[in-house]
Amino acid sequence: MAEDHLRYDILAQEALRGVVRKVLAEVSRTGLPGEHHFFISFATRAPGVRLSEKLLTQYDKEMTIVLQNQYWDLKVNETGFEVGLSFDGVPETLVIPFAAIKGFFDPSVQFGLQFDPATAPREDGSEEDAADAKAERTEKGETAEGEQSGEKVVSLDAFRKKP
Repeated sequence: MAEDHLRYDILAQEALRGVVRKVLAEVSRTGLPGEHHFFISFATRAPGVRLSEKLLTQYDKEMTIVLQNQYWDLKVNETGFEVGLSFDGVPETLVIPFAAIKGFFDPSVQFGLQFDPATAPREDGSEEDAADAKAERTEKGETAEGEQSGEKVVSLDAFRKKP
């Protein structure tokens, strides 16, 4: 198979992160429409993630938040978002770069996206570093947790509404 010099995997992941960015930006301006709500999973130790030590201790690797009824101060920029949530009655502000997001799901319409953190651009915007790191892991025979080396096809059928 020919080598992908254009890095379609990175381009596709970035485009899908753009969907999350647009959706959250709209919700920050107008609120959640209808029954929409979001489950957002992210890597807690990814560069740029900010959360309290208590939460980081409790969620060492990954965390899923729900944006539905009780969130506040949702702010979205080009690289990530900030949101206020309550954990055990304690208000917290979380800062989450889009590059740290591993999954986005809106159960009201059965729409979901999964992201490969290895294709995420660095905070400085450098996609090449992420691509090089993934290539190095592949050459060494290493893969991300649960990932098999070889071609990777992501099917969205599981997230589509059944007629």
